[in-house]
Amino acid sequence: MKCLLILYSFHHNNTEKIAKVFAEVLNAKIKTPQQIKLEELQEYNLIGFGSGIYGAKHHKSLLDLADELPEVSKKKAFLFSTAALTGKKKIVKDHSLLKEKLHSKGYVILDEFQCKGFNTNSFMKYLGGMNKGRPNAEDLKNAKEFIQKLK
Repeated sequence: MKCLLILYSFHHNNTEKIAKVFAEVLNAKIKTPQQIKLEELQEYNLIGFGSGIYGAKHHKSLLDLADELPEVSKKKAFLFSTAALTGKKKIVKDHSLLKEKLHSKGYVILDEFQCKGFNTNSFMKYLGGMNKGRPNAEDLKNAKEFIQKLK
């Protein structure tokens, strides 16, 4: 199975830490949305789309890429993210826009992963941030278990 991870990770590279675990298990390449050539996506059997969460959604560059994707027929994908706040209801909300865009292009979302990430956005930087040290070893272990099941 040929896999690709499309990742936008910026502030503290929280999501990149998760993507590296996924890439190791899947033997996948990691590319940014800006590095993607739309025609190359047909080469992959499974595509992971991930970023930090900004205003309850994935990063704009990932959402913009989703808008540009050509239609496919049941191409397998999964979503992942890191966020300041997490939980079952939160992941549904945070991933809904990207999920909707991918569904409209013919992608089948197999599963979704989210864990806490260190956050120093907005006023949090004055308080030393929240979720310091996240993702941690337990988060990385959970990421590995998630991707092994998905594989």
